[in-house]
Amino acid sequence: MQAIRPIIGITGNFGAKGCELAQAYYESVLQAGGVPVVLPPYADADAFCQTLDRLDGILLSGGGDINPLLLGEEPIPGLHGICPQRDEMELRLVREAYNRQIPLLGICRGIQVLVAALGGTLYQDINTQYMETPLVKHDQDLDRAYASHTVYLEAGSILTRLFPEAVEKGLPVNCFHHQAVRSPGSLLCVSAKATDGVIEAVESREFKSIIGVQWHPECFITRGDRCMMPLFDWLIAEATSFAEAKRIHSRIITLDSHCDTPMFFSEGFTAQMFAQRTDKVLVDLPKMREGFLDASIMVAYLKQGERDAESLLAATAKANRILTQIEEMVAANCTAVDLAYIPADIARLKRAGKKAIMLGIENGYAIGKDLSLLEHFAKRGIVYMTLCHNGDNDICDSAKGNAEHGGLSLFGEKVVKEMNRLGIMVDLSHAAESSFYDALEVSQKPIVCSHSSARALCDHPRNLTDEQMRALARKGGVAQVTMYNGFLRTDGKATIIDAIEHLNHMVNIMGIEHVGIGTDFDGDGGIPGMANAAEVINFTRRLLQERYSEEQIRMIWGGNFLRVMGQIQNI
Repeated sequence: MQAIRPIIGITGNFGAKGCELAQAYYESVLQAGGVPVVLPPYADADAFCQTLDRLDGILLSGGGDINPLLLGEEPIPGLHGICPQRDEMELRLVREAYNRQIPLLGICRGIQVLVAALGGTLYQDINTQYMETPLVKHDQDLDRAYASHTVYLEAGSILTRLFPEAVEKGLPVNCFHHQAVRSPGSLLCVSAKATDGVIEAVESREFKSIIGVQWHPECFITRGDRCMMPLFDWLIAEATSFAEAKRIHSRIITLDSHCDTPMFFSEGFTAQMFAQRTDKVLVDLPKMREGFLDASIMVAYLKQGERDAESLLAATAKANRILTQIEEMVAANCTAVDLAYIPADIARLKRAGKKAIMLGIENGYAIGKDLSLLEHFAKRGIVYMTLCHNGDNDICDSAKGNAEHGGLSLFGEKVVKEMNRLGIMVDLSHAAESSFYDALEVSQKPIVCSHSSARALCDHPRNLTDEQMRALARKGGVAQVTMYNGFLRTDGKATIIDAIEHLNHMVNIMGIEHVGIGTDFDGDGGIPGMANAAEVINFTRRLLQERYSEEQIRMIWGGNFLRVMGQIQNI
């Protein structure tokens, strides 16, 4: 069977003759193994979104100057010709592609569009604005198919992998531009410079598939010189990975087992805002669609507080209030999302084109000392309850507590048995080791850790030791890798690479049948490469890179957790 080739959208130039595209662009894409399609500038929003749905990668081609008014600047005398229609469409194209994780390669004007769209700044004319002298000639008279100056690659950049022979001696490139990148902004970093310091290439700081180059790599192919094909090979490889991840997500259920978005209800987050892409939260409907995330377990989180009668009543009331707010949020967006109570509900909603929200409680503080409240919350539809949070409660000791009970309390033993009876998953994230082993012994059903990572890689009392993981697996349970920086690294800032290392370690210790993902988004979870629900598909691409099969990815992305949920619910 012939492999499916990725579809690459190439922005067309636009002028008096309409939309045009130099042959070298699409010829380079074809030779690298992609299927090129031309993207003309247009304003039809529906057509624009449907086009993006079908693209696996985007090549931003060269062309005229960018309208400085769109960037909040007035034009200077050195500005050349601009095309307002193309500028507006391409700036929007980059922002939408960025949100959707679509691989991007920007060439000449394309690097400038990338930078402008993602918060960087430009020189309108380096000949009058760039302070360093003397300038290298950046507008060659030499035939465009030949190199005219040298750029030097930043250590550790993607370009050093694509052009290893250029690491020491530099990369000869062609050059014809007078606008250039002034600052790449916070989302991109510099990956190459000319000898005069002018920025010649940028790439993503966040492990996204984004490269921009100031030169014209496609021109070399016109004389049969394939020296620049590694850039196009990179784009096609990234687009192929993205396309395969999309196909896998269309066939499997993806579940995030722990999300704290309801914490933001008290900060003005509304049901209506959940339907919009907002910077206020990491999980909303647009981000779930962009990342191909099918379902999320949203929890009613309770900070551990005092345990007198009045405080316990307040904690129960707060848990009920948050669960009601989640229900109201879902009801207000019922055409796009619905509540799910059992695994089959998620599958049904996916077939209907809807997202699914499940309910959970984080911290057994919600039931205080009243065992009957478990049945109340079971009737409300919670699928799990985390026995504690950061502090001992009447159920058990916390990983950050004072070892009040030495593990589960006598009441806690009753809680675990009652949760077994009611079909509520016992979640031991945040629990002390003593509580973990006590619960494992008392429970007649598998237990879960909805958002925990490996202590062998990050020595935090909240994480699971290898022996805990083995014990959990022997009882049929699951542990979900979390995207919380402090539970992935004790030194420096964690990234998606660290999360993958934790998952690999947990697979090696527990077996593939006992691991999953619980991001802790909006509970301080979120790391570069996996920063919000829109970037879920990036994790799948990393799993593919690690050679996990589709079936294994299905198990990781919720299959294991939902299997255990079904066992506990007696389905």
